[in-house]
Amino acid sequence: MMLVTKEMVGNVNIKWRWLLGLGILFVLLGFVGLGASFALTIVSVVMFGIMLLIGGGYQFVDAFRYSGWQSRTSHFLIALLYVVTGVIIVNDPMGTSSIFTIMIAGALVAIGLVRIFMAFQMRQTQGWIWLALGGVVAIALGIMIVSEWPLSGLWVIGMLIAIEMLVAGWSMAMMALICRDVEKQTGA
Repeated sequence: MMLVTKEMVGNVNIKWRWLLGLGILFVLLGFVGLGASFALTIVSVVMFGIMLLIGGGYQFVDAFRYSGWQSRTSHFLIALLYVVTGVIIVNDPMGTSSIFTIMIAGALVAIGLVRIFMAFQMRQTQGWIWLALGGVVAIALGIMIVSEWPLSGLWVIGMLIAIEMLVAGWSMAMMALICRDVEKQTGA
């Protein structure tokens, strides 16, 4: 096991309590998100739609700042695509989340297949089986999502966000505790 030194964590150890608090907050929010994955899915999809609407609005404004017909037309077309997509998403977040979810499932299956292919190419390398296992897990997750689709579209995105928050929070909390230990060792 590698010893963590002050040089590795820099001045993070000075603020380890804040990092620990933030980590705990993220873990708590992750648990709340797991319990409300439907709401988290809908809110995140609507927020994405709102960001597209805002981006499209700025793109329209930006189109007036350029001279020349080609530039202006391109900016208007991009703005129009952003706004139309944003309106569709905001008006039908459940349908959009269903579409996003099937895309996520397809990506998981494709990623899993590529990981397995890479693992078999690396058979002579120690640990290749873990890469293959990661591929099998990704494919299994993709198949599980597809088997529950379109209902999985109502909770998958929220669940993934909640899990990411849990992992990020746990990581921050563990890093804070490491920084605390470094602070104790160095007497800083």
